Amino acid sequence: MKKTTPTMKDVAKEAGVALGTVSKVINGIPVGETYKVKVEAAIKKLNYQVNTYARGLKTSKTETITLIIPSLNLPFFASFAYEVEQQAYAHGRKLILCCSNGIPEKELDYLLLASQSKTDGIIALTYSDISNQVPNNIPLIAFDRKFDNYQIPRIASDNYEGGILAIQKLLEFGCKSPVFIGFHSSFPGEADKRFDGYIEACKKNQLKPVYLYATDSEDCHDSIYNFIKEHENKDTHTLDFDGIFANTDLHACIAIHVLKELGYSVPDDVQVIGFDGTKKFYPGEEYMVSTIRQPLPELAKKCIDMILDEDNYPIPTLTLLPVTYEYGGTTIG
Repeated sequence: MKKTTPTMKDVAKEAGVALGTVSKVINGIPVGETYKVKVEAAIKKLNYQVNTYARGLKTSKTETITLIIPSLNLPFFASFAYEVEQQAYAHGRKLILCCSNGIPEKELDYLLLASQSKTDGIIALTYSDISNQVPNNIPLIAFDRKFDNYQIPRIASDNYEGGILAIQKLLEFGCKSPVFIGFHSSFPGEADKRFDGYIEACKKNQLKPVYLYATDSEDCHDSIYNFIKEHENKDTHTLDFDGIFANTDLHACIAIHVLKELGYSVPDDVQVIGFDGTKKFYPGEEYMVSTIRQPLPELAKKCIDMILDEDNYPIPTLTLLPVTYEYGGTTIG
């Protein structure tokens, strides 16, 4: 005969207890120790598996948290997903990971899926305003993004202070003319404030702002190449800047590649600081570039804590966590 999947009734029969007792044990509701031992032994013997989805339909809780990010191709997003999963699991939740590739329709499809499965909360780093697409009974945390619905809690690094810190460090290391290089999403977010921090730092130190700041595109390399050539003295083979603050570590790496293409040395000719805190896969714990590090473990923990703090959600505020400078070999210190 075909073996059927054991049910709660089978567990109750095996343990010799009422069905309600089995339900209490499975859902963590206190019962007498003798009953608990019997139920757990029966579950183990029968290899009974809790149907999380079915239980979620009854309790409106699935013990899952949904994370929507643009992709896993970039180390920053992959690292953030890793930290969120770690924090979710530490709180007894499983992570549903959705990669939208920045496609609004795809984001909405994932939101519909998450809403129907009654996920316990959604953390979203999106390229569209999804704030009015999520049912009110599902907590939504916006990571880095700005939504029209200001009742949605937002969490981000202190990008503005990070921009100021990057220029302070370049000046501390002897740079006289730092420039800004970066590309940004057309959808507004807290990361835009890195550029604002650069402008403020220039004003504070009486420096003329010089920058390449454009909308995301596939020709970052060519744009950076052209920008650097525009600031090159062909006769002396020198540049009119000696430091670069890049909007991301990726942009910093592209800039370094272009500088080397053109025969310049990093950090001897130009010092470079990125933003994010991307680490090399090998060796060890080295950073890819000198960088302004976002506190990913702390950001992930804050996101999970806010979702699970049902008594205080929603908190319609922007929570900023501090950033730090980390040496990665592309500055002199």
